[in-house]
Amino acid sequence: MTLGPLMIDVQGTALTAEDRELLAHPLVGAVILFTRNFESVEQLVSLAADIRAIRTPPLLVTVDHEGGRVQRFRKGFTELPSMRLIGREYDRDATAGRQLARQCGWLMAAELRAVGIDMSFAPCVDLDYGVSSVIGDRAFHRDPRVVADLAIAYMGGMRQAGMAATAKHFPGHGAVVPDSHVAMPVDRRPLADLDDDIYPYRRLIDNGLASVMAAHVIFSEVDGMPAGFSRHWMQVELRDRLGFDGAIFTDDLSMAGAAVVGGPLERAEAALEAGCDVLSLCNDRKGVLQVIDSLRGSGDPLSQVRMARLRGKPGWTREALFASAEWQACDTAIKACMERPQLHLDS
Repeated sequence: MTLGPLMIDVQGTALTAEDRELLAHPLVGAVILFTRNFESVEQLVSLAADIRAIRTPPLLVTVDHEGGRVQRFRKGFTELPSMRLIGREYDRDATAGRQLARQCGWLMAAELRAVGIDMSFAPCVDLDYGVSSVIGDRAFHRDPRVVADLAIAYMGGMRQAGMAATAKHFPGHGAVVPDSHVAMPVDRRPLADLDDDIYPYRRLIDNGLASVMAAHVIFSEVDGMPAGFSRHWMQVELRDRLGFDGAIFTDDLSMAGAAVVGGPLERAEAALEAGCDVLSLCNDRKGVLQVIDSLRGSGDPLSQVRMARLRGKPGWTREALFASAEWQACDTAIKACMERPQLHLDS
């Protein structure tokens, strides 16, 4: 059985009968976990193993675990800094900032691989324009070159730990005030003014980026549809102009920023038509059932190849990981970063 285009959630800390039935459906290819799915490290290991056991090849097991405000698993995992803290370290010392980014990427990915998680949707490469509360300290920096440098280092650390990186939210969510979870953001800048936002993607793609997550933002001077539903953004800009050949994820199709497209089925169909490989539909079991009952086709056949590349590589056991000199060095560096007083310089 091949992996389908849907990425869905499960209800709790163990699989229900309905979860198992849905995960066995050929349209499903990935699972995303949330804080509600985590009780303990042992329980998480069991849950991930149960998900993998349902299908051959196994479903991808994923999570949003960037650090800072967005870290789904806490007890038993290292507390990770926000990307902004890494950017401030770069401002003090560029070499030290890049090293910290690599260490954060490696430690985050290594800890997740040790419990059976294939992917974490990181890093966030939105620029910090100082206007978006939903992005805020999730951004490394305002300078696109700094963002690119740090994201490449972070991706390198993830890759070393056996995990593919996902850059988000293409082509950029940092310059709009509304939160696409609850509203429909519109960015009215012309394409020529988006070069800074796109620059980190160009650099990451040149360095072998495996996947991208599209933003639920309308760039009205470019296309009237949100980016993840726009063939112009997904095909002309991302695939053709930037030369990206990895997997494209939608952001969650249940978010308010996707509602302009229609109901769950219309959103799924539009995202596939635009060229997305993986359709994320979370926290809306009724919508998942509707899509599974009615969606026809599975998108581009190349999606199977792209998704296969995202599977996590064999990693450490938790015992070996925590005993390793590399983990201890990364843990020390991360704690020092988070404990260091933050300097706020007057402009």
